[in-house]
Amino acid sequence: MQAHSKSRVFGLDLMRAIAIVLVVFSHVSWIVPNAQGIIPDMMGIAGVLGVEIFFVLSGFLIGRIIYKLYLSDDFSFKSISYFWVRRWFRTLPTYYLALILNIGIAIYLGYSLPDNLWTYVVFLQNFATEMPSFFVESWSLSIEEFAYIIGPLLLYGTLFIKTKWSKSKQFLIITLLIIMMFTITKWFYSINDDIKSMRYWNSHLKAVVIYRIDAIYYGVFGAYISMVKPKFWKHSKYIGVILGALLLFVLNLIVPLQYIFIETHPFFWNLWYLPLNSVAVLLVLPILSELKKAPKLISRPITFISVISYAIYVFHYSIILQLMKNKWASANLPKMDILIYIITYLCLIIVISYLVYRFFEKPMTNLRDSSKIRHYFK
Repeated sequence: MQAHSKSRVFGLDLMRAIAIVLVVFSHVSWIVPNAQGIIPDMMGIAGVLGVEIFFVLSGFLIGRIIYKLYLSDDFSFKSISYFWVRRWFRTLPTYYLALILNIGIAIYLGYSLPDNLWTYVVFLQNFATEMPSFFVESWSLSIEEFAYIIGPLLLYGTLFIKTKWSKSKQFLIITLLIIMMFTITKWFYSINDDIKSMRYWNSHLKAVVIYRIDAIYYGVFGAYISMVKPKFWKHSKYIGVILGALLLFVLNLIVPLQYIFIETHPFFWNLWYLPLNSVAVLLVLPILSELKKAPKLISRPITFISVISYAIYVFHYSIILQLMKNKWASANLPKMDILIYIITYLCLIIVISYLVYRFFEKPMTNLRDSSKIRHYFK
């Protein structure tokens, strides 16, 4: 599995592992839907935060790749296309496998398929409309796929514009422009928002492509700073983690405890809550990106979870948990049975996700480096 490759950065693996654990933790609430208290309340917040971590981390990783590509002498549409192909071999096969399984499960359980099923093939299911209830995890994957396309295309467009700015500065301008554009879309949403509820906000703003591309480009901005100002990036890691942790604490604990919800503070939730979470995650990145190694007793399980995190994400909820809930109802089980149910669920997630990664995702990803694929982009 090469989970312990020398090229891996433990801090980034830790970040990815925390993100997927938060997402899975949030969906455990479906097993105990009637639970009340601080822990059930925190579950919903955990899911939001987990995906925001994924977005910023993804932007940081692809940002470093795109920046190097853009500054190279052979930057062209062909090199962009190869970047896309490499990303798609990493993401699309597992996504389409999960989509096919979701369709099969819906038919098996007697659920009606969405009328716009075709949109899932091209990631348009939540482009400008609410998050679908079918294959619900796919909303974030649509945002990532469009983020991979928009930035490189805009950078390619700069090749046809005469300017005295260096390529490095043009990269920064494009990155900030994208962040600004998709902050403005949230502002437009806010001034036209008539329905003020957290459930509506969750499906109509948080999970819609045209409002969320900026989340990934905060990570791209971090990639730029880390490469252009490496000393600043390294020296800011301690103050960054303090400020980032404090901001996350305020946004995701103090704000809910103070009953600052969208019903009374719609402008804050519509425009500022999500970007501020992205900024907070960005502030934590310097210290984690500098954390190269850890003792094997710690690094092995963290890296393992990180490596299979994508498979976990697309299989854990709509596929694994939905089938479990259909076969074994959990709502009224005794506490000990609930605990066994949750442990069984978590074990199934790990086993199935590893098998998917080992025998499908990794072989498909490896194809991108084959001579037949690379031949087309020479």
